[in-house]
Amino acid sequence: MSTLPLYPSLARFMCAELTRGYFLEHNEAKYTERRERVYTCMRIPRELEKLMVFGLFLCLDAFLYVFTLLPLRVLLALLRLLTLPCCGLSGSRLLQPAQVCDILKGLIMVLCYSMMHYVDYSMMYHLIRAQSVIKLYIIYNMLEVADRLFSSFGQDILDALYWTATEPKERKRDSLGVIPHFIMAVLYVFLHAILIMVQASTLNVAFNSHNKSLLTIMMSNNFVEIKGSVFKKFEKNNLFQMSNSDIKERFTNYVLLLIVCLRNMEQFSWNPDHLWVLLPDVLMVITSEVAVDVIKHAFITKFNEITANVYSEYRASLAFDLVSSRQKNACTDYSDSVARRMGFIPLPLAVLLIRVVMSSVKVEGALSYSCVFLFYLGLVTLKVLNSIVLLGTSCVYVKQANMEDKLFEKPPTPGPGKTPSDLWSQHSSPTPSGTSSITSQPTPPDQDNHAPLPPDTPEQKEGDGIEGTELKHRNTKKDLLDVDRFTICGNRID
Repeated sequence: MSTLPLYPSLARFMCAELTRGYFLEHNEAKYTERRERVYTCMRIPRELEKLMVFGLFLCLDAFLYVFTLLPLRVLLALLRLLTLPCCGLSGSRLLQPAQVCDILKGLIMVLCYSMMHYVDYSMMYHLIRAQSVIKLYIIYNMLEVADRLFSSFGQDILDALYWTATEPKERKRDSLGVIPHFIMAVLYVFLHAILIMVQASTLNVAFNSHNKSLLTIMMSNNFVEIKGSVFKKFEKNNLFQMSNSDIKERFTNYVLLLIVCLRNMEQFSWNPDHLWVLLPDVLMVITSEVAVDVIKHAFITKFNEITANVYSEYRASLAFDLVSSRQKNACTDYSDSVARRMGFIPLPLAVLLIRVVMSSVKVEGALSYSCVFLFYLGLVTLKVLNSIVLLGTSCVYVKQANMEDKLFEKPPTPGPGKTPSDLWSQHSSPTPSGTSSITSQPTPPDQDNHAPLPPDTPEQKEGDGIEGTELKHRNTKKDLLDVDRFTICGNRID
């Protein structure tokens, strides 16, 4: 191998630079890892959209339940109340707990719908339209934050009402009573419906503005979300919460776009030509939402070294909720489990949609009522078909994830001083050696050996009192089935 002379010339230096070579195979592991990162980013859109589509159909199923099966279940519960003097009591309860919850939901819907009649949508629209663009942009951002806070606290209010109304009488009750909880639930659903109405009115103003500046600013706000999420540390559970939040946000935006289209079509006397005027703006909103979600998840998985297969685990966890809610010993309704997992509460959105449809569509005459009845039958058919397809698909996902055994596990009863979540964490048993659970982390090898631990030193004993309580609160949930949408709302656990 020749060496350069002591005083090399410029020609030799240029020749050495032009002919210098290197071998990438000397660092094969690094370049292979970089190539796998590129392939992972290319797989993210497909895997993410598969999760999104499955989650959107779950939200649609819970949303259609309010319009189709819930009224029928309320009628059956009322019929049971009316026939009690004739049939007599078959047990200690007048109604089953599920029937009590159905009647409460029906009463909340009726009361909130009657209260929404006193809110003028047109006056709210013109009041918002009179504001400046920057003020509307700030208002829209505040509404998004308020919607998340309302959803977080609202499901707790509804769960507290259901449990207070169905709690066994032999137990000692330490609650306020059914009437105060019912009033709080009605106020929550009414205020949340008004909040969504303001969101829909702001989006309607953006659609009808002449220069579309407000709509452009609102779309650019989605890309600001990338800056706030991409450069944070995320674990699998955090990403699962963010994915659920994105599913709920996308479905809510679709319903808001439907409300905007209904209001605009009513103003133009249901002229089909105006629908083609709205279509480009609708497509722009949907496209920007999809693009932001894809970019955000692609870079989060890249920076945190998370594989694209994690979205199949998320899909299996959502499917497990659906399958477990169909069992005879289910501890919650399916729509409530979707609300807890994704933060999607269908009652306020359903109240607002009924209010907008009833004010936009005039029903007069026998033919109109016949069309409404046929439309209701169509919704019931869509709900049943959607539920059947979702249930079959969910069974496939649960079977692929080897989670069938968890379906037959009985929930433990909480003892004094223990919460149900603590018991579930203790109750979850490791999977057999032949199979591996997708929703749980592998156990380190040292935890399998039951060797006696060394005695604690005095310094460790002194630190146990201080650090012990901190570790109890900082203990994260490793099982995706224990991850709640309202626990952190998509942010870091620690």
